[in-house]
Amino acid sequence: MCMAKPWPGPFLWLWYTFGGRLPDRYREWVLHDCTTSTWLWRYAARITVKSLPFLIGGYLVSQLLPVPDLPILAALGLGLLLALFFTLTSAEEFREVRLAQHGFSAGIGTHFANRRHMGRRHR
Repeated sequence: MCMAKPWPGPFLWLWYTFGGRLPDRYREWVLHDCTTSTWLWRYAARITVKSLPFLIGGYLVSQLLPVPDLPILAALGLGLLLALFFTLTSAEEFREVRLAQHGFSAGIGTHFANRRHMGRRHR
């Protein structure tokens, strides 16, 4: 039987997204968030949310310039792709830091990923 892990809600999730530590009652949710099969997609979504203030700010500032919207939007899209690329290449390390921040032992994210990979290979 799988127990539901309480979601922290939108405000605490934003706090968590921007690097904040959640209260201890959400430890199991953090473990699930960082070790589920969709953890990398979740991580990419958080990076996108973290980038939004900068993208919106860049767009608003660009409106002061006599430049068409298409090149501006292309540049902002490229900026988002670069942010995703550079953070996703280090996602496993960031995952371990996030888990350690919430009191988990070093390497637990990798342990769960390896366990899941081995389970898929033996089916």
